Amino acid sequence: MTQTYKKKLIEVAIPLKAINEEAAKEKSSPFLRNHTRSLHQWWARRPLTASRAILLSQLLDDPSSHPEMFRSEEEIAAERTRLFQLVEDVCKWENNHNSALFSKVLKEIERSCDGKIPPALDPFSGGGTIPGEAQRLGIMALASDLNPVAVMIAKA
Repeated sequence: MTQTYKKKLIEVAIPLKAINEEAAKEKSSPFLRNHTRSLHQWWARRPLTASRAILLSQLLDDPSSHPEMFRSEEEIAAERTRLFQLVEDVCKWENNHNSALFSKVLKEIERSCDGKIPPALDPFSGGGTIPGEAQRLGIMALASDLNPVAVMIAKA
């Protein structure tokens, strides 16, 4: 049985402007002063919201991969807009603890992955942004780093 390739949302388009706006808000947020991210300055700090959006966009199928469900360009555009809104909602800092939203997101991921959600692997995880955000999305995460401070924070 041959498997057909399904394009993921990130391969076609993502709501970049909204992701950038939320990442900029996060950078200047007073809430991060008491976050584990403030324990150590990383060389390449990843914004939480952008990491979450990228992980999600890598897992969601682009509607154009399902011509049996979305038959016209208008239907594809409408579904892509719905998925963009989901990505934008996940990015918002005020939604970090919105369990209903993350439950909805996990169902979308499961639908795109045929019920078999792949694990996220970050071999150079630093402060653990990507594994942490993967777990927030309901994805099993595997991480490692050579920096013992990073390993200690990631384990915590």
